[in-house]
Amino acid sequence: MDGETPAADRLTDTRGSGNVAYQGNRAPMLMQAVIVFLAALAAWAPLSPAFVESHYSSALYPRLQQVLTSFSNGVPLALFDVLVITIGVWWIWRVARDISTHRERGWLRMVTAAVVRSASTVALLYLAFLALWGLNYRRVPLVEKLRYEPQEVSAARARALAEETVKQLNQLHDTAHAAGWGAPRVVDQTLADAFQQTVAGLGMSAGTPVPGVPKATLLDPYFQRAGVAGMTDPYFLETLVSNDLLAFERPAIIAHEWSHLAGIADEGEANFVGWLACVRGAPPHQYSGWLFLFEELQGAVPTSGPDAPSARLLPGPRGDLLAIRQRLERHVSPRVSEAGWRVYDGYLKANHIEQGAGSYGEVVRLVLGVRFEGNWVPVRAAR
Repeated sequence: MDGETPAADRLTDTRGSGNVAYQGNRAPMLMQAVIVFLAALAAWAPLSPAFVESHYSSALYPRLQQVLTSFSNGVPLALFDVLVITIGVWWIWRVARDISTHRERGWLRMVTAAVVRSASTVALLYLAFLALWGLNYRRVPLVEKLRYEPQEVSAARARALAEETVKQLNQLHDTAHAAGWGAPRVVDQTLADAFQQTVAGLGMSAGTPVPGVPKATLLDPYFQRAGVAGMTDPYFLETLVSNDLLAFERPAIIAHEWSHLAGIADEGEANFVGWLACVRGAPPHQYSGWLFLFEELQGAVPTSGPDAPSARLLPGPRGDLLAIRQRLERHVSPRVSEAGWRVYDGYLKANHIEQGAGSYGEVVRLVLGVRFEGNWVPVRAAR
């Protein structure tokens, strides 16, 4: 009508002040705030371990794992790398776009929008993390599922275990090296079978976990500098393994990461189950598992002098341990490693692992305290 401004013109007239743009952004910003609130609620929700175990870890998660790991196994590259790059590029593009429109919106609104968007993105990733894998941190611990006797955790028992470890390494070295460890980027079916038998014996889930193909990652330079041997991608449930691992280290590391895929989030428990899987495997896997346990025991027994268990190591295993130490000395940056483990310690504590990064060493306590049948088969707790 005459005397009225068309709607399109009114929209154009008000954009200069930023009012319409601001009003148009209210709904997305409200949704972003809701996502942040839901993430905070999920982080502090008082879910009981029994509830998580029965409804998630032993019910929903095994089926999720079978689907996601089967899918990611069929992709030759690490999907986690794709996710990280995609999010990084998207975030940079949005920040650049914000900066280019700051004259219309004003610096305060631009910064507020960027902060809220970043927080909501992190919150959304956290919710996905919990749904796809992270809730396993809150499941019933292994010590409540197995026959665990805390009085068996003693210095004398630790020394006896160290002596047994030395005996196994000396016996297995030549056979393991003669057989070899196979291709590094394929699933070792013998180890996979041993792993699946181990998990089934623990009675932990409703399905058989799918082992992940050991993949390389673009994060490998960081892995090597930080001393990270491997990682489980919590979104696509992949197994990522550092390129610099020695052949005899790989089975123990891969079995550890497969334990995470099976829903065993606690690092000490994953070490324990990975070690059990190796012990059930062929001689190369057994050797890798005992070599791993020997290193974990070093904080619990004397490491020098004629009475130290390590004094009875033969030249073969001794040379392999030296090779591991030399690899770490070549590649690990103490500063990067310390910073990385400090961050990871905080991450674990935020996910209800009170010991943080110290939980890795719990494998010794579990091996000492859990009651075993023949061939290191754990005895399950009576119900």
